[in-house]
Amino acid sequence: MGSEKKIILVTGGSGLVGQAIKQAKQQDPRENETFIFLSSKDGDLKDPAATQRIFERYKPTHVIHLAAMVGGLFNNMKHNLDFLRNNILINDNVLHNSYKLGVKKVVSCLSTCVFPDKTTYPIDETMIHNGPPHPSNFGYSYAKRLIDVQNHAYHQQHGCHFTAVIPTNVFGAYDNFNLEDGHVIPGLIHKAYIAKKEGKPLVVYGSGKPLRQFIYSIDLAKLFLFVLREYEEIDPIILSVDESSEVSIGEVAQIIADAFQLEHGIVLDSTKADGQFKKTASNNKLRTYLPDFQFMPLKDAIERTVQWFNLNYNIARK
Repeated sequence: MGSEKKIILVTGGSGLVGQAIKQAKQQDPRENETFIFLSSKDGDLKDPAATQRIFERYKPTHVIHLAAMVGGLFNNMKHNLDFLRNNILINDNVLHNSYKLGVKKVVSCLSTCVFPDKTTYPIDETMIHNGPPHPSNFGYSYAKRLIDVQNHAYHQQHGCHFTAVIPTNVFGAYDNFNLEDGHVIPGLIHKAYIAKKEGKPLVVYGSGKPLRQFIYSIDLAKLFLFVLREYEEIDPIILSVDESSEVSIGEVAQIIADAFQLEHGIVLDSTKADGQFKKTASNNKLRTYLPDFQFMPLKDAIERTVQWFNLNYNIARK
């Protein structure tokens, strides 16, 4: 990308991935890069005029687009229309202002929920549009899929360099640790924190058998910087640990219980649903670019996240 001055605007900059990018860029600084991290306080990206003001104020040359309306399973099931409309508005405003102001590159963040509900495994980047997403969060999923459609349309019609990444389950400091709305690892960390306090076992919903690939937020942030700096394709790229690093929810719960030194162990509540058994994603494309990239071992990454939660309990989102 040369040595020209870059102004990199990060939407959704105060969240899990934005905070991790702050840290990763300090570990691998480039003199010609200036980062601007936006939060919702900087303006409503659903509003075209507010978005235009942000872009005209900062004049970014590059954009990392993380901002989205997100929520847990229950919230998604009740409000599919809101998730569809609000995310379409956010994405359209960010991409269209990027085009209008001549932004050189945009890297947007998709989600593995964009993939078809009925599919073969492992899933890869070519399969995004092969069938409908899971019905529980189709609004959010289709809005995210449309980013890929827009990226190709902006490239075809205007030559824009807009691309996207698809991370698997990300976790780390600054995550959403809400017991109802948080994802698996932050939810279990919060539950374990309470279990430790109350001298009770950690209750895990379901059989503990479903398999997932988890990526530590700092690893994801390093890969985001690689995509920003080096990745030239318009087609998206899956950012994930290897298939061999897939782990069961039960194993994750055990690592968390050990990190808290829980004295009363784990109880599996098999009256609760397991959800999808697996969502295995292939990182073959990533490995062709970065064959030697080292992911932090899951145990170490979870221990660091637990440590952060213990130290920052009062400010953590929960």
